[in-house]
Amino acid sequence: MKHYLLYILLFLGISLVHAQEATDVIDDTEWLTIEEIEAPQTSSPVADTDTLPLTQKEIDRLFWQPDPMRAVWLGAVIPGAGQIYNRSYWKLPIVYGGFMGCIYAISWTNRQYEGYKQAYRDIYYDIQNGTLSESPDKSYIAILPEGYNIASMGGASTYQSRLKEWQNSSHRQRDLSILVTIAVYALSLIDAYVDAQLFNFDMSNDLSLDVTPQLYYDMHNQRTAEVKLAISF
Repeated sequence: MKHYLLYILLFLGISLVHAQEATDVIDDTEWLTIEEIEAPQTSSPVADTDTLPLTQKEIDRLFWQPDPMRAVWLGAVIPGAGQIYNRSYWKLPIVYGGFMGCIYAISWTNRQYEGYKQAYRDIYYDIQNGTLSESPDKSYIAILPEGYNIASMGGASTYQSRLKEWQNSSHRQRDLSILVTIAVYALSLIDAYVDAQLFNFDMSNDLSLDVTPQLYYDMHNQRTAEVKLAISF
């Protein structure tokens, strides 16, 4: 009888231990309320898988880096093409404005030069042949300012000398305009090259100049003052 009682007590003890473990599992479990069960899910793990991967063309566009030499060659063939290749479109009005101004200067000074040259040749020929005339059809008369004639210019010889000076002056101005045009062309190529080289250059916002006075002892053990400049970026 005592053995049966012992078995019953042992069975009850094991049952209590299992019941306690089950209670602990239930307490540690996170239960959902009715509101949470009925609430619609705003996000789904499947949504992330719906995003399409970037194509190679889109990746190349994001990490695009211009080739400096290609920018130079494009600008050499077509002025301003290097700036277009570098995507610096805001520079186009500057480049084309410079070229248009230079071309206008060349055209205007060249017309002046041709007019003075023709007038000088005609007055030289008429003086040599004694056929000097005040006719408006003569080039050296048509080029005179309004209200002026050969006599008011100091005579035929003086007027001829002035025409020669004006011819030389307009010739120099035309040559100078051509040189300026070449300089603008070269600057556009240099800008295209440098812009391509520094396309991804990032200047820090912490760029600053620190000026600090400093005292030190020289080789003769004498105190000397200096100014220390430090640029941080």
